[in-house]
Amino acid sequence: MRHLPLGRTGLFVSELCLGTMTFGGSADLWAKIGTLQQAEAERLVGQALDNGVNFIDTADVYAGGVSEQITGQALKNLKVPRESVVIATKVFGETGASPNARGNSRSHILDGVKASLKRLQLEHIDLYQIHGFDPATPIEETVRALDTLVRDGRVRYVGVSNWAAWQVAKALGISERLGLARFESLQAYYTIAGRDLEREIVPMLKSEGLGLMVWSPLAGGLLSGKFASGQAEAGSRRAGFDFPPVLRPRAEACIEAMRPIAEEHEVTVAQVALAWLLHQPQVTSVIVGAKRPDQLADNLAAVKVRLSADELRALDEVSRLPPEYPGWMFERQGDFRRKQLRLAGRGD
Repeated sequence: MRHLPLGRTGLFVSELCLGTMTFGGSADLWAKIGTLQQAEAERLVGQALDNGVNFIDTADVYAGGVSEQITGQALKNLKVPRESVVIATKVFGETGASPNARGNSRSHILDGVKASLKRLQLEHIDLYQIHGFDPATPIEETVRALDTLVRDGRVRYVGVSNWAAWQVAKALGISERLGLARFESLQAYYTIAGRDLEREIVPMLKSEGLGLMVWSPLAGGLLSGKFASGQAEAGSRRAGFDFPPVLRPRAEACIEAMRPIAEEHEVTVAQVALAWLLHQPQVTSVIVGAKRPDQLADNLAAVKVRLSADELRALDEVSRLPPEYPGWMFERQGDFRRKQLRLAGRGD
């Protein structure tokens, strides 16, 4: 298990991160995703930590806060040294009936971190992430509130999830201008069958030095290779919660391309899908969730899969995004761009 720096920080996180969305669900949407209670969830946390994972991701809205409670109690019951684990959680979603119990306002952020710390039984959160974009709150108000949390020690680093490239860039500009704590990571959807973020987000991440945390790396289980004729396996997450949206023909083509590679390496299709992400230089950590120890063990084993250059080329060919402006214009300007880079002493 590799441990990589998160963005431009000195904080090292494991290349696989344990996601806790399957913890605590008992009704509605969350019951469809996962209903693991304390003992079951605790077993998965221990299994992940024993295999080199030092990074755990949760959110205040997962199972109405129960996921955070279970995660915090698991760390306590397992007697995990605080300095040996990096805990990430999020704020943004609706946590009450009040119009101020949601969004990215200073009010909701300060209330949110207090509640999350109590549920997690922690004195600080390592990575506090904005979970979505709030069009009603100025970005400056949001980053100022996050800076307050960093300065008073309740939060060590801040990140963001599910924002567009221009929104992240604007926030970074405000933080730099005002001398505030900046976003160090972006959590986003990314799979071999859904490479949309490569158009705008990945170039922004490279330019600004942000880390990338990947959520739903198997597209809600679709890329596990266990789906027949596009139908969700009985009892799977996709059977009750068909998310995230995936272009099925593209996904099926990717699965068929991964099958012979999986057979060659004597691994599962899911491991190849995860390994493909781990081979992408822009990826810092891939979030994996599970309902059972055998599922988690299969995901954890992906770190051992080494894809050859030929295999990566074959997977790139079947999953490559169709040309789109201004991307195809950049490709036409390739010779000019290479000349400019050489003049700037930055090679090809």
